[in-house]
Amino acid sequence: MTDSPTPPLNLDIDAFLCFAIYSAGHAFNRVYRRPLERLGLTYPQYLAMSALWGEEGTSVGHLGERLALDTNTLTPLLKRLEAMGLLTRRRSAADERRVVVALTDKGRAMRQEAGDVIRCIAEAMGLPEADLVRLTREIRALRGALERAAAAA
Repeated sequence: MTDSPTPPLNLDIDAFLCFAIYSAGHAFNRVYRRPLERLGLTYPQYLAMSALWGEEGTSVGHLGERLALDTNTLTPLLKRLEAMGLLTRRRSAADERRVVVALTDKGRAMRQEAGDVIRCIAEAMGLPEADLVRLTREIRALRGALERAAAAA
């Protein structure tokens, strides 16, 4: 019985799924830059606002979970959005340890303008909606598997 040698690992970064996702993230940011500049938002601020447009009146902790951001990163971001007049942060009357984030009228109104951002990205991707939905679902499943593996490590 002969042992066949183990083939060498392909260390070309173009073969790395992680690099493909990482570099796609940078490409997304380049496409997002111009429409977000018109809104006066950074990409993380846009994500926070998008989460609030879908689920207003949520706690900072829940928002951090949705955005995969820790409190040390999220709090300064929310403070900037509050200074821009887009949201308010208030202690919960039921539990003072909890901070609730709510949109202002100005923050709610911005949602209409934000539609241009999504259209811009959809056009840049050039994918049929069914493919986009499938790809998003697959990447979310991949993220979940990686998070479980990291937690077990």
